[in-house]
Amino acid sequence: MTFHKKLALIQEMVDNAMSSIRSAQTLLNELVGKESSQTALELKLASVATRTIPEDDAPVYVGIFNGERMMTNEGEDYPVPANYASKSKLVEGDELKLIIADDGRFIYKQIGPVDRDHVVGTLVKEDERYKVLANGKAYNVLMAAVTYYKAEIGDKITLLVPANQESLWGAIDNVIPVEDFIDDSKDEEDVF
Repeated sequence: MTFHKKLALIQEMVDNAMSSIRSAQTLLNELVGKESSQTALELKLASVATRTIPEDDAPVYVGIFNGERMMTNEGEDYPVPANYASKSKLVEGDELKLIIADDGRFIYKQIGPVDRDHVVGTLVKEDERYKVLANGKAYNVLMAAVTYYKAEIGDKITLLVPANQESLWGAIDNVIPVEDFIDDSKDEEDVF
């Protein structure tokens, strides 16, 4: 194993340990009553109308994107294709409109994007899920986005997250390969 691969592996191990600490912190916050991202989504969802006026006799639903699915305030949820969510860079809390066409196709449109922040973190894989560790948090990301951007474990990721609420999910905005963060001009002895 090369020096750079060992260094990336060590960084990944440290990031995984930090992720476990963050998960424990999340559980602790829930026990002491701090607002979670789920509560923020539920509050936003309560203000959204579920069914709107049909377009050309096709049923239309409005809901909130939760990172993987569109949730309505009547408790219904609809699958959002991961490739659409990835390419559209949907983030948790975005308001979506769903039209169910006569032929059964689901046609989604983003109608109310939430304010976004950019954060930079490291891509890791934990419990068979891809996550980005940034700002002391572990954000879930869609596998479709990881494959679309050809990201690899250890790459630096520019992530879009909601600006004004806690979030469990982020949308990959860009990938900065780990090699771009390593200065090859230094000797291995100079690093430590």
